Amino acid sequence: MDITPTHDVLLAGPTFFDLVLGGLDAGPAPGTEVFASHLDTSPGGIANLAVATARLGLRTALATALGDDVHGRWCRTVLADVEGIDLAPSTVTAGWETPLTVSIAHDGDRAMVTREDPAPALDPLASGVSAHAILADLPALRRADAEARGDAWWRHAALDGARVFADAGWDPAGTWDASLLDPLDACFAFTPNEREAAAYTRADSPERAARALADRVPLVVVTRGAAGAYAIDAATGETADVSGVAVTARDTTGAGDVLQAALAFGVLRELPLADAVAFAVLCSALSVEQLGGASASPCWGDIADWRAAHADPRYGFVDDLLADIPHPLPHRADRRFPFARFGAEAHTLRGT
Repeated sequence: MDITPTHDVLLAGPTFFDLVLGGLDAGPAPGTEVFASHLDTSPGGIANLAVATARLGLRTALATALGDDVHGRWCRTVLADVEGIDLAPSTVTAGWETPLTVSIAHDGDRAMVTREDPAPALDPLASGVSAHAILADLPALRRADAEARGDAWWRHAALDGARVFADAGWDPAGTWDASLLDPLDACFAFTPNEREAAAYTRADSPERAARALADRVPLVVVTRGAAGAYAIDAATGETADVSGVAVTARDTTGAGDVLQAALAFGVLRELPLADAVAFAVLCSALSVEQLGGASASPCWGDIADWRAAHADPRYGFVDDLLADIPHPLPHRADRRFPFARFGAEAHTLRGT
């Protein structure tokens, strides 16, 4: 008997408390002090993906570990109460500090400093959730395989019909050994950037890299940053070469997560390949206009504002998507939940 999944998307992995500084007058260097004009706080790590999918209206469940500290409590409030993400598969661990990342955005790029202790183990399926899609990166899938000795939770979900969208993740060893791609045998889609795709395949172009990777996974989307993305459907041979969307970039944090989330939305909505990839490229581009990771993920109001200002017929399909979204359309500015506000509310709740 077919069982309808409880959610559209299930994600699992570490959540970070992200502190993002931008608008620096110079890059930081030892022995100096520099000043930032912008500050953003948001849940990061796997939460970037969870927020991106939830803002597109996908029913999202997140399996993550959070500490019972001020950073963990703030992340729980933002993810559950502000973004509407189901945290039933997640755990709260007393005495364990929520991971924290300071991200410094400068000259169109970023540098990060992270403090993280090993996360408590969790079973994303233990709470009874199921999903149409799972979003993860290859290192996370490999870790799950190793810990479960090949009997990982995500493989069970894939056997039950979930489509797994895998991002590449960086190879710190720099070997880019083909065996690192082994989890693709149970994945539906793979979304490396062009540098990662070239490193894995030794191909000299995104197109050739995508064709080589299509031997391993049904859908390959090689992202090209501001230049867009190239995709191939391995089953049909259909390709899509989508150019980038011109925006003024402030911070690239989480842009790849937004692209993966929007691609999953397009696939689940059964959009044609070219439209699904174009929608992913658009959402990713809109995210870099804002400072921060999760907080920069576009909402439907932001997408509608862009569409109203750009009559590009290539994006006519977005009008059809917008017609199905209940009004009023939310904007990412509506989802702002400053840390200072959380502190004030927590102070009131304590009655002091």
